Amino acid sequence: MCLADELLADLPQRWAHTAGVAGRAAELAAAVDPGERDLLLCVAWLHDIGYSAAALDTGFHPLDGARLLRRQGWPRRLCALVAHHSGAGFLAAEQGVVGMAEFPDEESAVTDALACADQTTGVRGEPAFLEERLAEALHRHGASSVYARAHLRRAPYLRAAAARVQERLLAVAAA
Repeated sequence: MCLADELLADLPQRWAHTAGVAGRAAELAAAVDPGERDLLLCVAWLHDIGYSAAALDTGFHPLDGARLLRRQGWPRRLCALVAHHSGAGFLAAEQGVVGMAEFPDEESAVTDALACADQTTGVRGEPAFLEERLAEALHRHGASSVYARAHLRRAPYLRAAAARVQERLLAVAAA
């Protein structure tokens, strides 16, 4: 949290979103193995540090944040989770961003929970429904944006991740 606080101090709205995502990740933590819950919370705090001026490299915040963390010696897996959070690969492909292959893209309960936490937290840290968040982002970025082009593949990925998180939470509650 301290690193995120330091790097996002001059971006209060981004900081509020980050804090909201971390809170939401804590709510969803039962959807991941107990040994990975700290990782989920840590990556939730760090997922958007690529917006910081200190991280600026490519201008693509997931990759910039992952590279900054790697330079600082953070674990490779955590860096990869930041690089690929919330289906970032779909956006990177549309933007022509190179370098995502530096970090492996895992399919796991942690990636699902992080995506769900991020996509059910609004831009000011407020709770949001997934479909409303997707619609708001489309509106904010514009119908002809890179975001809109990636949406056709990214939205189903995010919906599936959220569904898997809900299934895991229901299984835990039933046990």
